[in-house]
Amino acid sequence: MIWDKKKENGFTDAELVEGCISGKSKYQELLYRRFFSFAMSICIRYTPSSEEAMEVVNDSFVKVFENLGSYDKLKPFNSWFAKIVVNTSIDSYRRNLRHSNTLSISSIPETEKLEPDIDQELSAEDILKLFADLPENYRVVFNLYEVEGYSHEEIGEMLGIAPSTSRANLTRAKQQLRELYKKHFNPVKNCHEAL
Repeated sequence: MIWDKKKENGFTDAELVEGCISGKSKYQELLYRRFFSFAMSICIRYTPSSEEAMEVVNDSFVKVFENLGSYDKLKPFNSWFAKIVVNTSIDSYRRNLRHSNTLSISSIPETEKLEPDIDQELSAEDILKLFADLPENYRVVFNLYEVEGYSHEEIGEMLGIAPSTSRANLTRAKQQLRELYKKHFNPVKNCHEAL
C-alpha cells in the first residue's frame, strides 16, 4: 500500500499501530511524534488558542490509543485519525460553548461586492491570524463546512443547532473574514475608501 511506506523512523503506520495495540509505549510515542503536527494543524482551526488546541490534540491521542482496535487496517490511518481529531475538536467546542450566538439569515445585510480585491498572497500564518479573530461559533462552522465538507444538516446535528443557524454562521464568518482581510491586508484601499 502506498500509504504504508516506511517513514522517517523506519516504521510504517501499520507497524506503529500494531505496536500500540500490543501495548508498547515506544510505539505510542513514535505514533504521537509522527502525527502531532497533523493533529495540531486540525485543532488550531477549531480552538481559540494554541493552549486549547494542545489539549484537544492530547485528548485526541487518548481516544486514538483507546480505540485502535476498531481501526480498519485496510484504510489509511491518517484518515481515521483525522476524523477522531475533528470529532474531539467538536466535542471540546460544545463543552466550552459559553455563548449561544444565533443569527437569523435574514438579519445579515446584503453586500454588493462579495469578494475583496486580493492584492497579495497570504501565508498559512496570515490565514490562521484571520481565523483567530472570528468568533468561535463562526470559525467552527466555517471549518466544518468549507474545510471538512460537512453539510449544514450534519453540522447542525453535530453542534446541536438548526441547519439555518449553521448557514447563518457560515455567511457571517465569510463576511467577517472579508472585513478582517480588508482591515489587515488592504490598508491603502481602506484609506481611499474613507476619503
